[in-house]
Amino acid sequence: MIAPALLLLGGYLLGSLQAGLLVGRVYRGVDVREYGSGKTGFTNALRTLGLRAAAIVLAIDVAKGALPVLIGRWLLDDPWAASLGGTGAVIGHTWPLFAAFRGGRGVATSFGGFVAMAPLVALAVLAASASVLAATRYVSVMSISGMLAGLAALIALVASGRLDPAYLLYGIVVTLSVEVNHRSNLRRLLAGTEPKLGQGGARRSPRGT
Repeated sequence: MIAPALLLLGGYLLGSLQAGLLVGRVYRGVDVREYGSGKTGFTNALRTLGLRAAAIVLAIDVAKGALPVLIGRWLLDDPWAASLGGTGAVIGHTWPLFAAFRGGRGVATSFGGFVAMAPLVALAVLAASASVLAATRYVSVMSISGMLAGLAALIALVASGRLDPAYLLYGIVVTLSVEVNHRSNLRRLLAGTEPKLGQGGARRSPRGT
C-alpha cells in the first residue's frame, strides 16, 4: 500500500497548485477568489478573466486530475494507486494546501481523472453536461448532472467487468465532493438568484456574500 499512499499524497499536492490563482495574477493582477463565486476553477475564471485565460485554467485543472491516474495505471500498474492519486488531486484542488484551503469545486479535475480512467466515462460526462447546459444555461446544474452521469457510467463499466472495482472509490468520493461543493448553488437555484452562463463575475463583498 506504499505506492497508493504516496500517489494519494502526490495527487493532493499537485491538486493544491491553483491555476486560477496563478493565471489571475498574470492576466489581471487579481485574486479570482475575490470575484464572482470566490472559486478558482474554470467558470469563475471565465467570468473574471475571460475565455483565453479560462481555457488555460481549464487545461491545467484537467491535467491535474489525469496525471496521477495515468501514473497509477501505466507506470505503477496499480488501480488502487490510480484511484487514490486521482482522488487526492480532486481533494487538493478543492481544499488546497498552498491556497489557504480555498480552491475550486473540482469539476474539471474530476473530469481529468475520468478521462484517464475510462474515455467512455468522460464521454458520458460530456454528453450529459452539454445537454443540460444547452437546456438550462446553468453551469452549476451542468456540473452536478455531468458528475452523476459519469458515476453512473463508471458503475456500469465496473459491473460489466470492463473496469477494475478500485475505481469506484474515485467515482464515489469525487462525485460526492462536487455535489457537496455545489450546495450554495442549489440554494441560489431555489431562490432564483443563480447566475447563468455569461453572468456574474462582480467583485465580492468583504464578507464574501
